Amino acid sequence: MTEHQWLEPTVDSLARLVPHGAMVAVPADYSGIAMELTRALIRAGVRDLHLVAVPVTGLQGEMLIGAGCVKTIETSAVTLGEYGTAVRFLDALKNGRIAIKDATCPAIHAALQAGQKDIPFMPLRGIIGSDLLAKRGDWKVIENPFATGPDPIVLLPALKPDIAIFHAPYADADGNVFIGRRRELVTMAQASRTTLVTVEEVRDDVDLMSSEETAAGALPALYVGAVAVAPRGAWPLNLWDRYPVDEAHIRQYCEMARSPEGFQRYLADVVYPRHAAE
Repeated sequence: MTEHQWLEPTVDSLARLVPHGAMVAVPADYSGIAMELTRALIRAGVRDLHLVAVPVTGLQGEMLIGAGCVKTIETSAVTLGEYGTAVRFLDALKNGRIAIKDATCPAIHAALQAGQKDIPFMPLRGIIGSDLLAKRGDWKVIENPFATGPDPIVLLPALKPDIAIFHAPYADADGNVFIGRRRELVTMAQASRTTLVTVEEVRDDVDLMSSEETAAGALPALYVGAVAVAPRGAWPLNLWDRYPVDEAHIRQYCEMARSPEGFQRYLADVVYPRHAAE
């Protein structure tokens, strides 16, 4: 352990803080995906996760599901976008290896906001009339108690994940994490019991809380349980404007993941060798 008591020595040791059966919140691809931590979770053999995508997931969720780490996924979409179909997700869903709790993007954000505020539910419009209400027995429709006439509204139970996980450019010497404009990361962290973060680097010469400008773009250490340094930790996805998506690699993944055997070869080629090298 380094002098920073919140700093884990390796990403694999950070992964071991995630217990079997945990509810884990992960952001969308544009917010900073902890892909090296994802690979470490697969190496650790974590099982039965309840994965909450905020509000969608892509390669991260696809790999965790394909590797057998996920029991339930709560999301508004699982997609690899222009790169192809999330085949391992679809295969697991069709064969009953995972359960899915369908949601919408506003519903995921609203339920997390309820968890963030430590209130039991959040009202939301825009869902009434959809078939989601028939699928989600935990979503309740009531009449607006303040309306003078009929005014149904949906109540969403609070989402309070055990752990939020993401990747960011850096943390300062006190464990504050720079998140820029990605405010959904704040909601995730404040709604969750703890947050595990991977960063490109720790900057000992920076104090993110020292000015209004930098504090506005930081997640305070109060909400951070542990951090591990993982250079290019979002690869093969991008990290904001720091580095781009490795398009060739993602196309390779999509090709290999078309079959269970190909996916296992991908894990052997990409996920497990890094563990052996540590």
